[in-house]
Amino acid sequence: MDRRNQSLVTEFLLLGFGNLHNLRIVIFIFFLIIHIMALTSNIFVVVLVGVTQSLHSPMYFFLSQLSLSEILFTSNIVPNMLWLILVREGRLPLSRCLSQFYLLSVPSIAQCFLLAAMSFDRHVAICRPLHYATIMTFTHQLQMVISCWLLGFTFPLSVYIFLSKLEFCCHNIIDHFFCDIAPLLQLSCSSTSSVELVTAVVSYPVLLTPFMFIIVTYISIIRTILKIPSSTGRHKAFSTCSSHLIIVCMYYGTLSSIYIFPPRENSINLNKGLSVLYTLLTPLFNPLIYSLRNQDIRGAIRKYFKILKQWEK
Repeated sequence: MDRRNQSLVTEFLLLGFGNLHNLRIVIFIFFLIIHIMALTSNIFVVVLVGVTQSLHSPMYFFLSQLSLSEILFTSNIVPNMLWLILVREGRLPLSRCLSQFYLLSVPSIAQCFLLAAMSFDRHVAICRPLHYATIMTFTHQLQMVISCWLLGFTFPLSVYIFLSKLEFCCHNIIDHFFCDIAPLLQLSCSSTSSVELVTAVVSYPVLLTPFMFIIVTYISIIRTILKIPSSTGRHKAFSTCSSHLIIVCMYYGTLSSIYIFPPRENSINLNKGLSVLYTLLTPLFNPLIYSLRNQDIRGAIRKYFKILKQWEK
């Protein structure tokens, strides 16, 4: 069919979670509470690391940047998701849909490289402890963080540019609660080969390079830890890495289940469920895992609670 005789789509209809019947208000309140908790806990980590002198170390600096990426990520997706739960479906202009995809990609990609930077920090701390202070200087930390965010802003830009050149005709329904690349490619009435090629070229270094780096560094870390003679020393070394490893497994597990090994097309509800886990629960669990498993953060929290109690008196 000649595309000149078709009207071009200027907005998309997001179906959200469909008809939730009487559960709509309950699910809205539940998701809203989780979102508020996730935002509050991540903001708390950023502020706590910034104002606490004892937390001014590379590990916590990277952790604060990880929390910042979670804040940007959830702020982009969740408010619109909550709105879709209330109104059942919503319309989103094409420009906003593409912008949402780009702003979703930036913190996601930055997070991949931040997790790799955190693994490098743990590698230097455990495998080269005598050189830690000279290697992990504040200048070096800053350079690593800036690089992570620059890569986050740069890598999806090429995909965004090619996506913006696509034409969308007739069909404009997205059975999801945010604009992702897969439904956009399915709805396009122009050739998507260039977008798919650019996406593949970008995705593999973004996902696999940091992941492989993390694996290599932890192989070296585990070898070094196993050489420690005392069980107390081994336990202490493992405990400094456990929180990071849990977050890496959670992040790459949900990411791979959605994008690398996605559910079949007829499993759209499963895909939505995994996306909820990725957009709501993971940002909540990350700061909680570090807070509950880290003595320095727990100590800083207790210190400020004591100060607040003294002010109340």
